[in-house]
Amino acid sequence: MTKKIVFLTGTRADFGKLSSLMDAIDREKDFECHIFVTGMHTLEKYGNTFEEVQKNGYKNITIFHNQLDTNKQDIILANTIVGFSKYINEIHPNMIIVHGDRIEALAGAIVGSFNNILVAHIEGGEISGTVDELIRHAITKLSHVHFAANDDAKKRLIQLGESKDSIFVIGSPDIEVMTSVKLPSIETVKKHYKIPFNNFAVFIFHPVTTELNSLHSQISEVISALIDSKKNYVVIYPNNDTGTEIILDEIKRIEGGEKFSVFPSIRFLYFLTILKNAQFIIGNSSAAIREAEVFGTPAINIGTRQLNRSKNKDIVNVKPNKKSILEAIRQVENKRLKEMSFFGYIENTTEKFVDTLHSSSVWSIPIQKQFIDIHQN
Repeated sequence: MTKKIVFLTGTRADFGKLSSLMDAIDREKDFECHIFVTGMHTLEKYGNTFEEVQKNGYKNITIFHNQLDTNKQDIILANTIVGFSKYINEIHPNMIIVHGDRIEALAGAIVGSFNNILVAHIEGGEISGTVDELIRHAITKLSHVHFAANDDAKKRLIQLGESKDSIFVIGSPDIEVMTSVKLPSIETVKKHYKIPFNNFAVFIFHPVTTELNSLHSQISEVISALIDSKKNYVVIYPNNDTGTEIILDEIKRIEGGEKFSVFPSIRFLYFLTILKNAQFIIGNSSAAIREAEVFGTPAINIGTRQLNRSKNKDIVNVKPNKKSILEAIRQVENKRLKEMSFFGYIENTTEKFVDTLHSSSVWSIPIQKQFIDIHQN
């Protein structure tokens, strides 16, 4: 019997990480691939990236607008739960697949749990320094199946009371893409996005929702440091969490400047090419912590958003202070790192994912979860 698998995607970033898995399931005769597209994908100011999903030619795509006139995360969460619940009660899937730590993924896990549908979580068990970590762990507790990126993540999932029989270490889908897919050339990317620089850095800074009182002063210091550094930057908009407008207001200071090319979003593979060819990446995006080290691109991590997430001592961690940031830029400029991944690269992630879904063991994981004490595992 064909099993219906629903992938939930809320951003271009998670779609880039999930698309290889979607492609693989779409090719399998034993599975029917469905994709629920929502979140930032549907926002015009971020480029209506649902069109990128549509261009991949999937047969079963549903687009749902979960935010119209608000970026309050609790309201967006509630809207997504309502819309996704109606959707899954129309198609009756066998499994829901969510990724990471976004509120859309949390909504998917809530809906699956309350409707007795297996929920599979990609890249649970990881840590960071903000509310994102709480969301990720909440998704873990609402999920039945865990596709972990490495053994460290598996250990944390077990600490959270998850059964080791429900955890499958398959590696990271995006790292697989980075190391196995032929990326577009930098010339192609620069021409497509009209980037005028030969040498440039990447800047991405997201709001930390627990630090809204200091967010304006933080981003003001950061933007001032970028201006004073006199370097070229490819700037990508923050995500749409609470506080994003504060950051966008400061980005207006550099928009149109000869040293800055500013974009609402960039295609995932194109972004990887930009990151690979950048002098360094600066900000508080997970790309600086995770993807940059795979390419050997130096990274400057600002503030607390990625606190404790990486073991890589070559990543320069600084407070959102202009003087400290300028010193960090001087420290990393004209420096390449050894290409590696402290997250632990595991080959054949997509193949492992598909093989797991073909196994009877994953479908026998009980819907009724129990907390498993560590000594029982």
